[in-house]
Amino acid sequence: EVQLVESGGGLVQPGGSLRLSCTMSGDTISNYDMSWVRQRPGRGLDEWLGQIHRAHSTDSAKGRFIISRDNAKNTVYLQMNSLKIEDAAVYYCTNEPNGLGSRGPGTQVTVSP
Repeated sequence: EVQLVESGGGLVQPGGSLRLSCTMSGDTISNYDMSWVRQRPGRGLDEWLGQIHRAHSTDSAKGRFIISRDNAKNTVYLQMNSLKIEDAAVYYCTNEPNGLGSRGPGTQVTVSP
């Protein structure tokens, strides 16, 4: 059974950066095109942020975000730059490129002065 665990969230000031990690167990992450989604407070639907092809090391995501992966570590990353207050959300990785795959518990990102 595939399990995903996101980490790296926390409190950051506007304009700051964070790198989120998502580590897979139970399978090899190189078998999957992965994606990141987020759920912002008060919004019921996930926002799809981007995907990374299994053969790529880096792919662009929405806006100021970049997705990368290290298959040797069974991990994908979401680099978030120039963070804004509206980027505050719970962030999830999924093992489908459309954001609808299995996901972990998520990691909370708070952006506040």
